[in-house]
Formats: sequence, structure tokens, C-alpha cells
Amino acid sequence: MRTFRNILFWIHLLVGVAAGLVIAIMSFTGVVLAFEKQLIAWAERDARTVQVPAPGAPRLPVEELIERVRASRTDGKPSGVTVFPEPTSAVQVSIGRGAVTYVNPYTGEVLGNGATGLRGFFRWNTELHRWLVASGDSRAVGKAITGASNAVFLFLAISGLYLWWPRKWTLRAMRPSLWFRRGLKGKARDWNWHNVIGFWSLPVLIVLTASGMVISYKWASNLVYTVTGNTPPAAKGPPGSAAVKVPAPAVETPRKPMDALIAEAQRTSPTWSSVTLRLGGGARGGEGGSDGVDAVTVAVREADGWPLFSSKQVSLNPFTGEVAKVETYADYNSGRKARSWLRFLHTGEALGLLGQLVAAIASLGGVFLVYTGFALSWRRFFTRRRTDTEPRDEAAAQSEAAA
Repeated sequence: MRTFRNILFWIHLLVGVAAGLVIAIMSFTGVVLAFEKQLIAWAERDARTVQVPAPGAPRLPVEELIERVRASRTDGKPSGVTVFPEPTSAVQVSIGRGAVTYVNPYTGEVLGNGATGLRGFFRWNTELHRWLVASGDSRAVGKAITGASNAVFLFLAISGLYLWWPRKWTLRAMRPSLWFRRGLKGKARDWNWHNVIGFWSLPVLIVLTASGMVISYKWASNLVYTVTGNTPPAAKGPPGSAAVKVPAPAVETPRKPMDALIAEAQRTSPTWSSVTLRLGGGARGGEGGSDGVDAVTVAVREADGWPLFSSKQVSLNPFTGEVAKVETYADYNSGRKARSWLRFLHTGEALGLLGQLVAAIASLGGVFLVYTGFALSWRRFFTRRRTDTEPRDEAAAQSEAAA
């Protein structure tokens, strides 16, 4: 048992040193991104609010609002439009992936592009977190490095928990791992920090890294479906992202106005808090449209929805406005439900603000675990050894015994 523990310790140390820098980057960016949505909403609070000209004032057609945005921006095409129930809320038009523009629904005035600097900052950190800001063909390499580093971090968390596990559950044995001790320096301080931070953060880090495996690797995502007794989805992209087909019109038929499609989706949920219509749909499939056309997809968020990350996907016939399919979280199979939970447990959003705070603190703990791990490794290999006549404090002695 002692031999296995020693072997595991050296593996823990060596792979930690090898992957530590990338792990530190991913942990730090995890802290930065923890409250991205809330910070952007706060920064854009003024652009999101408009004055109502008069009670019951008519709103301009969504198509016209999109055209106003298209005319004002040349850096990308509108990809979606989001409306909110409050009369004082602006309409949000998404541009490509990540950029937005706000429009006054009563006047058509383009109010601005939101907090572009802040959005750019978070976008850069997201790219750093996912693929080390690599681009083009190098992005696959960056993704492979971050995926492997996340797997290493999961191993470090589990092996660290095993190495920490006290041989005797006594207060004397547990005390150095429960809280920070004053007056420690050098190796004793680093060992105390490494153990205390690990003790409190490793359970959360195991959840964050295990859920990260599902995001990084298709086989891990498929495994979630397999262990729950479900067939993994064959379609590329997020589970359930395959387009819904509806019958193609027999004759040339104009599309329904977007306002009509949005209103139809709203009727499926009296407590809706936002409705997002993805632009597109109506594309014919197969030769001559024999396979029908793609439905228009509208995502409906509900004010009292559970889980917190859930939304209702309403597929509509773009020519008749008829609802072709309504899919909610309750309609998912157990594999997709588990996969959805893992996706949002990775960011803490599955449990709301408290979950995001816990994930952020644990990610910050990951940064310090890398720092203290590097410091302990440096002292092990490069610091001169203490002579037998030099004094040692209790924590330093325990750290050497543990190693």
C-alpha cells in the first residue's frame, strides 16, 4: 500500500507540473467567466431600456427592426432576435455569435451595440478557456490541449483526495487540512495552503472537471447516454439541435410575419420571460423540397422554469404559423437530462447565483493549488536540503512524511 501511495504521489507531482500552467489558465478564466451574464446585463442596463411613447403605443414589425440593424452594422449578419415582456424593454438583435444590438421597438432607433468592450473581454477569455485563443487550423490543437489538461486536473483532484486521506481520523491528523495556520513560512506554508484549499475545493473541482470531460470529448458525452440506457444522438451539434421538418407549401406562399410567429410561441407559455427567434428556417430539404422545409425555432424562457437553465423549444411552420413541435426539459430522455445538468454544473449556472459563486471560488482554489503545487515541487527538486541540526516545525515535518 505504501509503495502504491508513493508511485501515485510521483505521478501526481509530475503530471501536475506538466499540465499546471494550462490548468491555472483554465481555472483563472473560469473565475473571470463565472458571472459573465450578470455583468453584461448590468453593463447594458441603459441600452436595454426605452421610453414608452404612450400607453398601448404600437410597435414596429420585427422585420423592420432587423433591417434597421442590418443597415447600421456591416460586421455581421443578424442571427436572432429576442423580445421581452416589459413594455420598456428594447428588442435585442444578435449579430453572429456573441455580438448584439439593441433597437427601440417603437421608433426603430438603433440604441447601440451593448457593452462591446466587456463582451469582447469575456469572448477572449472564453476562447482562452476553451482553446488557448488559437484560431483556424490551430484551434483543434488548442482544444486538444485544454481537454487533456482538464482530464489531468480530474486525475489530480481524485488522486489528491486519495493522497490526503488520513490514515487515522483524529483531530491532530485533520487539523492541518481544515484551516490556514498563522506564522508558517516556506514549505510548511505551501503544504498547509495546498491541503486546506484542496480539502474545501476538491469536491467541487471534481464536479467541474468531470462535467468538463463531457463537454470536451464526444465519447464522454455518449457515455452519459449509454449509462442511462439511452442511444447517443447521432446529429452534430448540441443534443436535440437537428432541424424539425414541416411540409413544403404546394405553391409559392409568403412567410408569416415574425411577429405572428413570436406571438404563437408566446401563447405556449403564459409566464414567458424572453422569446428568441432564430433567423432562418424555411430552407428546403432534398431535391425539389421533397423532404419539406426547416421549421422556424423559437426558444421560450419561462420566469418560473425549472431547471433554471431550461427553455422551451417551439418549432413553427414558417408559412402557416402552425406549431409543429414543442419540446421542454420534461420531454428529454434521462441521458439528455443528465447531459444538460452536467453542461450547466460546469459553470455553476444549474444552481443559480449560489452555484456560480461556489464554482468561482473553487476555480480560484484551482489557481492556488497550481501555485502551491509548483512551489512544493520547486523546493523538492531545487532547494538545498535541511541539515539534521536545523529546526523544523510540525507542519513541515508532516509535509515531508506525507510525501
